[in-house]
Amino acid sequence: MTSYDLLLRQAKLVTAPDSSSVDIGILDGKIVEIASAINGDASMELNIDGKLVSPPFVESHIHLDSALTAGTPRWNQSGTLFEGIQIWSERKQNLSLQDIKARAIETLKQQAEYGILFVRTHADVSEPSLIALQGLLEARDTVKNWITVQVVAFPQDGIYSHPQNEALLEKALQMGADVVGGIPHYELTRDWGVKSVERIFELAEQYDRLIDIHCDEVDDEQSRFLEVVAACAASTGTSKRVTASHTTAFGSYNNAYAFKLMGFLQRAQINFIANPLINITLQGRADTYPKRRGVTRVKELWQNGLNVSFGHDCIQDPWYSLGTGNMLDVAHMAVHVCQMTGIPEINACYEMVTINGAKTLHVEDIYGVEVGKPASLIVLDTDSYYDAVRRRSKPRYVISQGKLLNQTAPEVTKWM
Repeated sequence: MTSYDLLLRQAKLVTAPDSSSVDIGILDGKIVEIASAINGDASMELNIDGKLVSPPFVESHIHLDSALTAGTPRWNQSGTLFEGIQIWSERKQNLSLQDIKARAIETLKQQAEYGILFVRTHADVSEPSLIALQGLLEARDTVKNWITVQVVAFPQDGIYSHPQNEALLEKALQMGADVVGGIPHYELTRDWGVKSVERIFELAEQYDRLIDIHCDEVDDEQSRFLEVVAACAASTGTSKRVTASHTTAFGSYNNAYAFKLMGFLQRAQINFIANPLINITLQGRADTYPKRRGVTRVKELWQNGLNVSFGHDCIQDPWYSLGTGNMLDVAHMAVHVCQMTGIPEINACYEMVTINGAKTLHVEDIYGVEVGKPASLIVLDTDSYYDAVRRRSKPRYVISQGKLLNQTAPEVTKWM
């Protein structure tokens, strides 16, 4: 009889035949057995009672350096992207290493309570001190035993809009940033935007980094840097390592161009990240009526076989004063905004905050409820993806690298 560190009894896996319950044996931080009934004992045993065991949620796009700063130095009254950038430019003059690191870790703990164990965060590298980057790198290393964090070197003000920004971006990679970022639509000219994309690909090759570009995060149908990103990915053969975030202008393109572009994207096979909570909030602010939804063509990208994941993007910061970090809130918003209300579509939205996010972050080798993989998983208070998205409750159990990280008692309403 085998002895395990942790045994989960009567768990439901979507991948299990006929949705029958299984036992999951965990030893030395890994899943070592999945069977209909495991004959063994464990230091800790949890009766899952037919509830759904899922790979953990993946936060594909968040800005931890600005998290929990809403209202300082002032509130974003217009609700626009550009007022948010202006407010942040004021706030980041008063950043300290301790401030950034403390807020980041507080936010990561909040995310972990909601079952997030993989996070990609952007760090603003437009300031000479690079203090936001340093704070997030230190936070990443502090929490590595219970949550996996990737840090993107993100030139919030553009690479060529200020003389020092190109050098700062490269220095950020030398300091240990995991991903090269950019924002071509915020460069001062179209030519500079194209040049910035090309430079991002050069740096990614030089430093062997992934790419994640804030791309066409505007309502302007003439903002067309997505085609540039796709062309660079196709020509360099880096497809799966490249991500285009936001791409909200895609929702404003005329269909003739959009259909042509979709063919290019199928050839390029890059990843996409939509941020439904933020996109529906920030975009369309200059519209009267009808107002654009401001979200990229999520359903169409998914229907064409492209990898789409979701991000929360902001949690209580100059761009979005709300937010808890719950990825089921993000999926729930996507179901509505993207009109993905069929059961297969709802299931797809769940996968966009789980397995699709793992593909985007390039962590499939350490992600999933499979024998031999690290035992990082969650137990939901439900038995289906549909019900998880509908109810959006915290997981009962969050298990990270083989250890029970946190647990939440299900809500109980008592009628008097």
